[in-house]
Amino acid sequence: MHRFRRFRACTQGVSAVEFALIAPIFLMLVFGIITYGGYLAVMYGVQQLTAAAARSSIAGLSDTERSNLATTYVNSNVNSYPLLAASNVTVNAAASPSNANVFVVTVNYNASGLFIYSLPKFVPTPPTTVVSSAAIPRGGF
Repeated sequence: MHRFRRFRACTQGVSAVEFALIAPIFLMLVFGIITYGGYLAVMYGVQQLTAAAARSSIAGLSDTERSNLATTYVNSNVNSYPLLAASNVTVNAAASPSNANVFVVTVNYNASGLFIYSLPKFVPTPPTTVVSSAAIPRGGF
């Protein structure tokens, strides 16, 4: 009985036990913030690039000219977003299949080369493809 009381009174390993209980939760939180923060930054960049490309396509007189304007805008401005690489961007700009009076710009980004996919897998990783679309109605309404 004396050994049991002495064992219960000993506090030498308390901080190690507390660290072992809290460390996994803390690491999940930190890596989750880094992973999803980086992914949201990429999503925001792709979304802003798509919206601006759609706005720039308004100046075109034909669908071909609009498509060229949107593609040129994306290719010339993608490097202004620090987490985006121009080689991973594809642009599709065409009239909407469901409504001929709407022009749709879609930007696809392959995010598989981002640093967030090389981090330890404490949290589930987001999808590797980011897709954003912006629709611009034609004038004359």
